[in-house]
Amino acid sequence: MRKLKLVLVLLLFTLAGERALAQTPRPIKTRILFLLDASGSMYARMETDSRINIAKRLLNKTIDSIAGQKNLEIALRVYGHTSPPNARNCRDTRLEVPFRANNFAEVKKRLATINPKGTTLIAHSLLQSAYDFPKEPYTRNVIILITDGIEECDGDPCAVSEALQSQGVILKPFIIGIGSTDEFRKAFECVGRYYDANTEKGFDDALKIVISQALNNTTAQVNLLDVYSKPTESNVDMSFYDMNSGMLMYNYMHTINERGNPDTINLDPVFRYRMVVHTLPPVVKENIDVAPGKHTIIGVDAPQGQLMVKVDGLTNYPNLQFIVRQKNSPKTINVQDANTKEKYLVGKYDIEILCIPRMVREVSVDQSYTTTLQLPQPGKLIVNCQLQDYYADIYQMIRNEQSWVYKLPVERRTHTIVMQPGEYKIVYRSKGATRSSHTFERVFKINSGVATNMSLN
Repeated sequence: MRKLKLVLVLLLFTLAGERALAQTPRPIKTRILFLLDASGSMYARMETDSRINIAKRLLNKTIDSIAGQKNLEIALRVYGHTSPPNARNCRDTRLEVPFRANNFAEVKKRLATINPKGTTLIAHSLLQSAYDFPKEPYTRNVIILITDGIEECDGDPCAVSEALQSQGVILKPFIIGIGSTDEFRKAFECVGRYYDANTEKGFDDALKIVISQALNNTTAQVNLLDVYSKPTESNVDMSFYDMNSGMLMYNYMHTINERGNPDTINLDPVFRYRMVVHTLPPVVKENIDVAPGKHTIIGVDAPQGQLMVKVDGLTNYPNLQFIVRQKNSPKTINVQDANTKEKYLVGKYDIEILCIPRMVREVSVDQSYTTTLQLPQPGKLIVNCQLQDYYADIYQMIRNEQSWVYKLPVERRTHTIVMQPGEYKIVYRSKGATRSSHTFERVFKINSGVATNMSLN
């Protein structure tokens, strides 16, 4: 017995450890591919040195600054460095150092040997970059493109970048444009996040910003606005998805902090987000960019009120529920228990109460107000069937119209049915009867809190 207890204790500790591990966010590995332009124009001067020498110097400095980062791997791809300019080689791109752990010194060593030669082939280089990233989950694939020229090989960098992002291969690339013009800048706006580097200091600053974005989170605040455009709504889950891959990145339960403001959350500035606020019905906001190093305010209209179906007096309902749909929509938003409150967005709703008979009502939910629909206390119908086999249906009588309500199960002889007050009719026939004229009707009334007895024979 003591051994059995010990085994059980160990098992409980193991399960507890597994649960704790499952609840701990898995660390995400960041892979940064430096895509370096080594076309002939990189020999042009920038202040006191050539563009390629400044690029090498600043890349070395950057690599030294990130060498100690956890969950980080880097790689180096270069284009335009193996063929002379007159060859116009539009396939001149090569992965010089692949991704692997602690290869920082190797990347620096290979950088020292790169000499500019040929043409600028950005689209093809981006496309080949997709094959440089190992296919693993829980990774962020980042490309930092350093270039001083626009596409010279009739490729479409924008289309390639968009396709790779939509397939979840890479995140939106960073582009550092050396010696750029307005035309240069416009050409790259659709490719990724663009930064000017017209001076050595500007180049250095751009690299620092890009690396900071690639490695660090930034802060944001979600304002759930009421009908008065005030951020008073809270206590609802928010999901953040990557707009391109559709991957779920974060879940946060919205909170108002001790200062009475929406609480600060952390988001990765590399991604563009689709946010789903899980109100009833949910609210979706797309194409959310968070500014790196700045506090981003995300506003979304989410005014809410409460809805409740209440039953008068003592009720015999064991578990009365009702279906909630937006006005004139067939989609079910929620199935709610009676005598409970639930929040919904402000607006009009159709509710279907699953009592007997079912009731459909239109209700309006208003800001910070509980809309209550009152149901009368039900009664009971107790049916004793003397027939061996039978068919029997119950109808509600409203003026001269009858509306089907309930079919008695033939497997039982005694039925107890909780019903709303009203005028009803039961239509039945013995299963063995061979003529329709052997159909019988019984009219009855259900009163609140009263049992009505009936025999079918």
